[in-house]
Amino acid sequence: MAEVLLYHHIQGLTDGVRAFAEDLRRAGHTVHTPDLFDGGTFASIDEGFAFAEAAGIDELRVRGTAAADGLSPDLVYAGLSFGVMIAQQLAQTKPGARGALLMHSCIPVAEFGQSWPPDVPVQIHGMRDDEFFDEDLPASRELAGSAPAAELYVYPGDRHLFTDSSLGAFDEDAAALLLERVHSFLAGL
Repeated sequence: MAEVLLYHHIQGLTDGVRAFAEDLRRAGHTVHTPDLFDGGTFASIDEGFAFAEAAGIDELRVRGTAAADGLSPDLVYAGLSFGVMIAQQLAQTKPGARGALLMHSCIPVAEFGQSWPPDVPVQIHGMRDDEFFDEDLPASRELAGSAPAAELYVYPGDRHLFTDSSLGAFDEDAAALLLERVHSFLAGL
């Protein structure tokens, strides 16, 4: 079983993010879900961004990377949208990373100053017509093409946070397929 450090999206540690983590726990994985917004959840992406900007994106990134301190070094770093920024940074730069799950987003590999580690498998997931993921698709394709153990999954649809069962963007079929792929990824580590 894997130990996963799962970072929430821009609307906070919602009930849907907690449900996603619980699904992984039921499969026997240990899942940590740090709350970078100190209990704050937001009704919209815009409200979440306003909070993040007021709190300071760099401060939230520091908080997020600090959440890995004291945990096993062989973590699977997972992020949902906003959380990808931290998960990808740690998976790419912290020795011992066991894998990465990047959902709804992907940052250009060059952002973190080094190439993707060849021994760190990664899955990238997003919807084809999601306006936010569309911006990240070139970085997703670059990472998928440069890492030996990388998989890119692009789902039909235009919803951004389609894995969060507590939001209107939830897509039950796409979320179920994503979870099936995530379970397979974790079981293969």
